[in-house]
Amino acid sequence: MTPTGGARSAPPPGGTLSGVCHGTLGELYQGPLRAGSRPDIAVVSFPVDRHSWVHFTPGTDPPDPLPLGAKAAMAARLFLERFGLTLPPGRWCVHSELTVGVGMASSTADIVATLRCLFRIFALPYDTGVVLAVLREIERADSVFLDEFALHLSGRHRVVRRLGTGIGFHTAYITEPGTVDTAAVTDLLLGHYRRHGEEYRRCLADLLKGFAEGDPAAVARTATASAALSQRVLPKATFDALLAHREEFGADGIFVAHTGCLIGYLLPGRPDAALKSDLSAFFHSLGHQCSFAQGGYR
Repeated sequence: MTPTGGARSAPPPGGTLSGVCHGTLGELYQGPLRAGSRPDIAVVSFPVDRHSWVHFTPGTDPPDPLPLGAKAAMAARLFLERFGLTLPPGRWCVHSELTVGVGMASSTADIVATLRCLFRIFALPYDTGVVLAVLREIERADSVFLDEFALHLSGRHRVVRRLGTGIGFHTAYITEPGTVDTAAVTDLLLGHYRRHGEEYRRCLADLLKGFAEGDPAAVARTATASAALSQRVLPKATFDALLAHREEFGADGIFVAHTGCLIGYLLPGRPDAALKSDLSAFFHSLGHQCSFAQGGYR
């Protein structure tokens, strides 16, 4: 996935203005930032080349209600209140490739796309601080407001460390049935983190080392370790099968949406038609349709 910038100069009057934000395929790591009795939940989200779009075309009609839903509408209201602005007349249009409720950060991506569109409407420079302030008022968030990997405290909305754009994978993944209410399982997760704090500490240290050394295979190994730790508290039905066949498909590792429904392989290169066919047959044998996407920034 290629990094994209924030707001730039607006197009000529009368032209459409757009905001775009990528989603995620779950996380490469989710766990405590550090061991202790009150751990913070830290994530290294796995950006994917799938997006949410928000478009605004100035016109003579009064502003439409934002068609993205309550969270995006709230984000727009908070943005306008912050800057003392009023929406000009015009027409909104939205589109998303992100599935809701499975671990693709769809609602956060919708919010960020809305804010990026608003920055352009009013010719304001993209300000991550403003985006974080708005997100803080709405929901726990992934780091899709950045165009790089990051170690991020999703509840505190704090970027602990930026991890750059040097790592990328091709993926083959599925969506298992069901949904997970992150808020409802928070206490369950925190108890699990306290019991396995040392294992998470080693996992996170290895992940950060892999990023620092630009070593995708090391990052994939630690993503697998993080997924295996998650399996003890919020298990995926297909995890054992994927782990058993990982080497057969030449995958470097496994990723999951730790509080979602996604699971898949981290592949070191673009799969050819034969490998796509084999992976699709394997996932179909497990009762699922396989999807392919590029994740990360390489």
